[in-house]
Amino acid sequence: MVSPLRRRFFTITLPGAKYGLISAALVSFTLVMTDFGIPKVIGGDFNVLATDIFKLVIGQQDFQRGAVVAVFLLAPALLTFFVDRFVQRKQTSMLTARAVPYVAKKSFSFDLAMTLYCVLIAALMLAVLGMAIFASLVKFWPYDLSFSLKSYAYGLIDAEVNTAFVNSLKLAAGTAVGGTALVFMGAYLLEKTRGVEWLRPGVQLLALLPMAVPGLVLGLGYIFFFNAPGNPLNFLYHTMTLLVVCTIVHFYTTGHLTALTALKALDAEFEAVSASLKVPFYRTFWRVTLPICTPALVDISRYFFINAMTTISAVVFLYSPDTKVASIAILNLDEAGEPGPAAAMAVLIAATSLAACILYLGLGWLVERNTQKWRTLK
Repeated sequence: MVSPLRRRFFTITLPGAKYGLISAALVSFTLVMTDFGIPKVIGGDFNVLATDIFKLVIGQQDFQRGAVVAVFLLAPALLTFFVDRFVQRKQTSMLTARAVPYVAKKSFSFDLAMTLYCVLIAALMLAVLGMAIFASLVKFWPYDLSFSLKSYAYGLIDAEVNTAFVNSLKLAAGTAVGGTALVFMGAYLLEKTRGVEWLRPGVQLLALLPMAVPGLVLGLGYIFFFNAPGNPLNFLYHTMTLLVVCTIVHFYTTGHLTALTALKALDAEFEAVSASLKVPFYRTFWRVTLPICTPALVDISRYFFINAMTTISAVVFLYSPDTKVASIAILNLDEAGEPGPAAAMAVLIAATSLAACILYLGLGWLVERNTQKWRTLK
């Protein structure tokens, strides 16, 4: 006999989360296919397409073959697009105007099991970070393991990574604000407006495409376009604005899917009722849609901020001495044979990201308290 808990999970929870789970799987698959930073640092002789592009373009100056390899990396975007379109046709709204939030009952054994699982996953992730912290505190890895702050002093003072840190904060803040606004407005226009239906699949494909474009290819494309002397936008080359635009485009897809999932939870009845009462669409957007989706906006902003702090491939060809970011400085330290200072600067980025996450958690708590009171209504 099937237990009530299992029945609720397979008939209520899992169907309701189906679209988000599939979107998360598609995001993970495509990001792994196109990742550059991790294979570049620890991949060794294990080749992947992203590092092959780097070797062809930077090492051999073979732009033609590099472009051919880049085309192969566009295949995951096409797969993601078609699977996403198929799932969308089967997705139904889970939040209606008459919806009553479900409050789960406490279960000590189940809650304890889930807590232990989360603790295990967190411990494995913290172990990786712990090794980086350990490496940053030793004098000379891996020969002299006595503790010292020499690596931090070298990175911040001798390597002048402090200026790069300021640039990283500027890049992250600009990407978080601009990217969140752009992503949500784009998802809203796709999901909640009507007209030019023939254009929607193309726009959706363009929204999903950046996920499959490696940062190296994106950066090269920006170089060729913005560095052209006859381009009226040439003045943006080697500026922080261009870095922000490139980073937004690079991480656009994940934010778009998050915003789209949040908007899909809203029944179209909200807009229909507003239209029947002759309420302007912008008032419905401001007083209904935006407050309900605000937690998703906080998550999107946090995603943009953290990824902008750590991105390498998207900006590696676009920075100038005045706009050099911390992640590029760390890569340069690693290539120069300075693993200790590189680890120290990586730890500082992780600490900055952790502080940002804590601030976002506080912001999320305020948002939940001020905009999600309807969830507690009986």
